[in-house]
Amino acid sequence: MSDQTPTPDPAQPVDQFLTPEECAEVDRAMMTASDRFSARVAIYSLRCLQQIAQQSNRAIADLSPPQIAHWVEQDPSLSPEKGFDDAFKVFFGRLVISSLKPLHQIAAEADQPIETLTVPQVVAWFEQAAKQRIERQMEQN
Repeated sequence: MSDQTPTPDPAQPVDQFLTPEECAEVDRAMMTASDRFSARVAIYSLRCLQQIAQQSNRAIADLSPPQIAHWVEQDPSLSPEKGFDDAFKVFFGRLVISSLKPLHQIAAEADQPIETLTVPQVVAWFEQAAKQRIERQMEQN
């Protein structure tokens, strides 16, 4: 995995969850389906957080959960006409907010702002976390 893959483009429409290239990057990783799902959510959340930060002229680290939830509620790509109800928006807002934790960890380990994280960095972090979890489980057995 090369760190040359660009960060998710905050200008990319939010209704496209992941690009084919991002999906392929996640699929190549040695992770369980659950870990791949978490990585996909983190990548998509990173894109959303970049858009929120850009629109509010703030760093992602300075965004509050209510700001994030409000943005998700107002996101036109999640409209009822496109099949998304209010319950989904609440659920999805929670997913984005929850993604802040691993994104903060990835950024801290890389010693860089969240905004500059790349898809390969996110995937590699989730892959490493999955590997460590499996190793711990094997040691306990």
